[in-house]
Amino acid sequence: MCSDVASLEEVPRTTTDTLAMQSKAGRHPPGFQALLEGRQDLICQFHKYELQPHQCGSILLHQIQAPVETVWSFTRRFEEPQVYKRLIQGCDLIEGDGGVGSIRELHMVSSIPATSSKERLEILNEEEHIISFRVLEGSHRLQNYWSVTSLHSHEINGQMGTLVLESYIVDIPDGNTREETHMFVDTILRCNLKVLTKLSEHKYYHERKEKEKEKELLSVVTQEPVSEVAIGG
Repeated sequence: MCSDVASLEEVPRTTTDTLAMQSKAGRHPPGFQALLEGRQDLICQFHKYELQPHQCGSILLHQIQAPVETVWSFTRRFEEPQVYKRLIQGCDLIEGDGGVGSIRELHMVSSIPATSSKERLEILNEEEHIISFRVLEGSHRLQNYWSVTSLHSHEINGQMGTLVLESYIVDIPDGNTREETHMFVDTILRCNLKVLTKLSEHKYYHERKEKEKEKELLSVVTQEPVSEVAIGG
């Protein structure tokens, strides 16, 4: 585990309580609570926050039927979040080269009440497949938003796939309740995860098809008899 992840100090009890409440409210699919309880080790290791009284936080668990490497090829692209986050129209890297400490400015689609957001990359761990960013400023109400996304190999229907853990904390905007803030942010994240699932599974499907074609071609080539060519006259 890298030192950047270790700097996230403690998992607040409030986060787990909120998750249980959301599950009982039917906002997660059947079996979510069991999956959550079975993954407490991953949550404690990678998703640690010090939650302040004026903040709320949550975590989403999502399964994708594609290998971690395939999913990571999309989530790791700090400079291109619009690939699967469809509320983002464009992104400019205004500081850094895409590594930790880099700052991006997002330009949002015109259909939402926000125009831009400036964010800093806090963690990019290629080995553990973890990415984290903070919102620095923006024309929106999600102040001090901090997100951590980690990918983990996970068996799905007898095959190895990916378990995505995406957590966040954010200030509760004036005039909004904790529950309203959860509902707003969780809805956006679920939409992002649906697109990520579609892209990852589509890419993996085509990668498998290409490998099968290569294997079939290699099999044909190795089975063809070698023609004897007479040398000399």
